[in-house]
Amino acid sequence: VRRGLVIYTFGNASGIHRGEGLIVIKPSGVPYEKMTAADMVVVDLEGRVVEGRLRPSSDVATHVVLYRAFPAIGGVVHTHSRHATAWAQARREIPCFGTTHADYFRGPVPVTDPLEAAEIAGDYEANTGMAIVRKLGASVAPPGPGILVAGHGPFAWGHSAGEAAEMAAILEELAAMASETLAINPAAAPIPDALRDRHFLRKH
Repeated sequence: VRRGLVIYTFGNASGIHRGEGLIVIKPSGVPYEKMTAADMVVVDLEGRVVEGRLRPSSDVATHVVLYRAFPAIGGVVHTHSRHATAWAQARREIPCFGTTHADYFRGPVPVTDPLEAAEIAGDYEANTGMAIVRKLGASVAPPGPGILVAGHGPFAWGHSAGEAAEMAAILEELAAMASETLAINPAAAPIPDALRDRHFLRKH
């Protein structure tokens, strides 16, 4: 909310306790200004509610898929932040136009393939997670801190829910800078691989 990434009840955030196999996630439909720690919902790695009086976020199945596919992540944040969502709606990856971007992504911010009609009609939220996994490939950790879901919006992650929120803010800033870069110079090209790698590798 403070970073302007969400309004009203947009978006969701979660964190996982790997030892317990439990996820704590934002409840569905509760305005952020009224939300308290007691409103959080605890679910297991099947998405079943373990504790909490409210419904978990409608995207809980997406979070579950990501936690199961990437054992190294400890937090997931999904926003509908303006610029990153615009790139997702345009179904365009965000090019690495500069070194700020290269500090976090070793190349463009990826965008998933659109879901098929059967995936939308079926277990839509879980299939959204599977679209992310298909794009990135299941591994201990994803290759970058976030992705755009085509026609939907950004998802970001980190070692904790707090770090995931930070990555969501950074992803939004990268999206905004890329939009302004193209507005100034529609022919702008990504920076050379050598410069990109110099920045990415010295930070990681």
